[in-house]
Amino acid sequence: MNAKKNTSRLWLLGIPAILIFALLVVFLVRRLEGEPPTVTLTLASPALGASQTVPVKVADTKSGLRKVWIGLIKDGQEIALVDKTYPAVGLLSGGAIHEETIPVTIEPRAKGIKDGKAILRIMVRDYSWRQWFHGNLYYHEQEIIIDTQPPSVEVLSKANYFSQGGAGLVVYKLSEQCPTSGILVGDIFYPGYSGALSDPSIYLAMVAVAFDQGPSTAMQVTATDFAGNTFRAGLQHLINARQFKHDTLEISDQFLDWKMPEFANQVTATPGESNLNIFLKVNDELRRANYETLKKVTATSDNKMHWKGDFLRLPNAAPRAGYADHRTYTYKGKKIDEQNHMGVDLASLEQSPVPAANAGKVVFAETLGIYGQTVVIDHGLGLFSMYSHLSSIGAAVGQMVAKGDIIGKTGMTGLAGGDHLHFGMLVQHTFVNPIEWWDSQWIHNNIEAKLEGVK
Repeated sequence: MNAKKNTSRLWLLGIPAILIFALLVVFLVRRLEGEPPTVTLTLASPALGASQTVPVKVADTKSGLRKVWIGLIKDGQEIALVDKTYPAVGLLSGGAIHEETIPVTIEPRAKGIKDGKAILRIMVRDYSWRQWFHGNLYYHEQEIIIDTQPPSVEVLSKANYFSQGGAGLVVYKLSEQCPTSGILVGDIFYPGYSGALSDPSIYLAMVAVAFDQGPSTAMQVTATDFAGNTFRAGLQHLINARQFKHDTLEISDQFLDWKMPEFANQVTATPGESNLNIFLKVNDELRRANYETLKKVTATSDNKMHWKGDFLRLPNAAPRAGYADHRTYTYKGKKIDEQNHMGVDLASLEQSPVPAANAGKVVFAETLGIYGQTVVIDHGLGLFSMYSHLSSIGAAVGQMVAKGDIIGKTGMTGLAGGDHLHFGMLVQHTFVNPIEWWDSQWIHNNIEAKLEGVK
């Protein structure tokens, strides 16, 4: 009996000891964890310019952060950028901070660092008891390039003449490869494209002067290198002023009853809303939404000239409305709206075949609100042609078309009041005057001659 009692007492005494031992083991395992901190470094480019702030995320979910050191190693010199120690909760609990994103400001000139190759070094320790209580270490080195000098740009096309609402080509050469370069016309940016010529340092920028940008509009050539250094200089140019026609269009109840049911589900119309109110929303809200779609479609372009020579005009067609015509809309004799017509309307026989004006790649082929069934062709270097109000589409997105290939038939879809083709030309997202592109002499003087001068 006594032996059994003694055994029971031993078990009763041993259970707490086992629990304490188990807790001690768990504690030691936790404090002796071997997982190093993690670091997320966000570098837009391995090239660093005169000034930039780089976000560095450091984290240690288990023991907590103890110390972060970030610095540059250049020409045998070590320059500290960040030297930070984090507090501990206590001897037994580890660090108080487990995660932080540090904005690391790098200004080489202020630190006396010269341009050239350097090493970005990052060291992070945690509050683990590993490494004789020094903690786990994250260590990383990355080669970078210090580049504080902006690129240089040489404009090769000297005669940069434009018409208001017109287009043209600017040719320039960069001293180094740049992810962003091009021409600013006012505050509108037109990118340059490399690869169209044999010399990859020569860039071609198709630019536009919008219909509402007059002769005083400034032009600048700009380039930003991989380190973020920017060059900008004025571009010598001449813009010839143009006046555009004003028209008045009377909106009839017959037109509203005919067309507005087609658009009622494309705008925010309440049940029973009048066709006149629906028209006003279509002519404003939907028109702007359609333009936003076109901006997305024309945001990217091939870096080669698919086209050659003058652009085709719809055969045997009479002009019905011109580029940048300012339209005043009236209803029962009262002004209700005004808009600008950003293309040329051409009328031929009903459902006439529509040829591609020049070679290119189809990038849009579907219904587009006020424009109805529409095809958009990318001709390269940011130049696009647009064909709207089609009764049918005969081309598919991604299809390469040759000059003269039939891509659809004229019609009266969208806001068209009769069968015709609405033809537009765009440089990036800016509508320009199509008449220039139908003129072989204009194309030679403003595009081909500039290319011949640098080949």
